[in-house]
Amino acid sequence: MEPHIHKYNGRPTDGNDCTRTDAEVQVYDFLDRTGVKYTTLCHQAAFTMEECEKVREAIGAPVFKNLFLTNKQQTQFYLLMIPADKPFKTKYLSSQLGCARLSFASAEAMMDLLHISPGAVSPMGLIHDSGHRVRLIVDRDLAGTDVYACHPCVNTASVAMSLTDLLDKVLPATGHTHTWVDLPAE
Repeated sequence: MEPHIHKYNGRPTDGNDCTRTDAEVQVYDFLDRTGVKYTTLCHQAAFTMEECEKVREAIGAPVFKNLFLTNKQQTQFYLLMIPADKPFKTKYLSSQLGCARLSFASAEAMMDLLHISPGAVSPMGLIHDSGHRVRLIVDRDLAGTDVYACHPCVNTASVAMSLTDLLDKVLPATGHTHTWVDLPAE
């Protein structure tokens, strides 16, 4: 493990809560309350998929893309979980969801609805979506995944848990559900 990566069973216990954002601490509090077993890696900011790959190797989980999307009118919002190496084309997702062509949502909508900035998009942000305005969409290629890792609303940490816990414990505790989609690999 690289020296700048620190691994914890559960929430970070390094005594630096004063350097953690409120949104990040709320994720740890939420996971602890729901009884989800998780591991946390604190690391340098990860902005690129290559930087995320290094972190995911240390945590033992595959790399995923989490994309925050909206319709043209910006009245419907979607959080898409997809394998990192899979290309994303909006027309395939739009047709499966029965909505108009999708595009990336604004940083302002991301902050407003999920309390997340670009570079830290994660289903953990759903704990902040009390109005249930964001719909979680999961590519079926993730169905066989054991360990799922994502950011706890900041890109200087990653949390890993079972995908089953994410879908069967975390989502219901937020009042959200998920929709499986089959996106082509080409």
